[in-house]
Amino acid sequence: MQVKIEDKSSVKKVLSFEIPKEDITKELDKAYNELKKKADVKGFRKGKIPRKVLENRFSKDVHAEVAPRLIQEAFMDAIKNHDLNIVGGPQMDPPELDPDKAYAFDISVEVKPELDDIEFQGIALEKTKYEISDGEIESQIFMIQKTMAKKQTVQEERPVKESDFVLIDYEGFFNGEPFEAAPKVENFVMGIGQGTLPKEFSEKLIGAIPVQDLEIEVPYADDYHDEHLKGKTLVYKVALKEIQEEILPELNDDLVKDLGKFETLDDVRASIRENLEKGYAQRIKHELSEQVFQNLLDKYTFEVPDALIEGELNGIIMEAEQAYSANNTTLEEAGLSSDMLRSQYRDVAEKQARRHLILDKIISQETLELTDEELEKGFEEMAFGMNMPVDAVKSFFNRDPKQLEYYKHGQLEKKAIDLIIEKGSITDVEPEGADDGAETQEADVLDE
Repeated sequence: MQVKIEDKSSVKKVLSFEIPKEDITKELDKAYNELKKKADVKGFRKGKIPRKVLENRFSKDVHAEVAPRLIQEAFMDAIKNHDLNIVGGPQMDPPELDPDKAYAFDISVEVKPELDDIEFQGIALEKTKYEISDGEIESQIFMIQKTMAKKQTVQEERPVKESDFVLIDYEGFFNGEPFEAAPKVENFVMGIGQGTLPKEFSEKLIGAIPVQDLEIEVPYADDYHDEHLKGKTLVYKVALKEIQEEILPELNDDLVKDLGKFETLDDVRASIRENLEKGYAQRIKHELSEQVFQNLLDKYTFEVPDALIEGELNGIIMEAEQAYSANNTTLEEAGLSSDMLRSQYRDVAEKQARRHLILDKIISQETLELTDEELEKGFEEMAFGMNMPVDAVKSFFNRDPKQLEYYKHGQLEKKAIDLIIEKGSITDVEPEGADDGAETQEADVLDE
């Protein structure tokens, strides 16, 4: 067999094959001999059917069986003999097999780019010195108070205030007729300025005194997400029945005992601080990683196989579809499509593919490996994050070796990032804004 390799680019190659007529004849002889044993042709005994009869009746089927096998064997031999690191699927238009000629065909492939050693030592990195403030912790305590608050009916006669909740009945009308997309709802409790109802409700309800009937006109924008309401103006008939105030529980040790695992308020504060520290550590790691890749992506340019970019795009689209599905909607209902996302996020996908290729190179050049202890720690962290036993995580990977290899490679990439940061030139810097951390960090004291 002859094979020629033509470089179309650094990652695109065309493999041209020519399998000699003699090899074709041998494969066809084998196929017809097997067929002769089991073929059933009227007028001939099984095993005694002449070759010519078999060719007349079954040549198309035999060729359809032999050709793919010849192609696959030739392709696998070429990959092995020429040490080709193929990514994605091969592309070809297989020709028909002619038993009187050599079998010639081309296969287009993409390969991983061959990168020179990556120089990553001494990258200049800035590490933000985030500090946890008492205000951050107390804001979390306040959120606990809010979740445990109770609503109480206001007995005095007074107008609705911005901090109130109201008990209402409401129904939407369009052109004076009841509108199906806004049916009558009774005994609905809404927070002023909160919830799913339009802001016009809050604006018109503020200052009103129960019991009172109101008409609230609500214009919906032309790009409103609900097809039934977009571009329409509805009049809501609203019965304001009562005002309710949110009563926060007292800030003492009794507040947290219902949480199930804390004895005192200080226990909760300690838990919040611990979770904030973990969150900041993750944030710092992410910021340093982004600086690392910005540096390396600027420094090293190379061609990326389309197959790797498409793989990253498929992952982005899948995540988007899952996110919309979790909110009981679809890309189409949100005015999006797979093609739109592919166009919008192609640059992002290419950068992600570049990151993986750079990390792959560093893993190989530094001969990074996972120890049994590191793998065990990774399983434990995954089990903790998923709130399941470690043995269940191990059992999953034992059933799916491919997923285990994928997971191991992900852990090796993290190890490579840690190495780059460890070898970097790190300068501590202050946060850009005084409230920077408070605005972005949120600790869940129940997630211990």
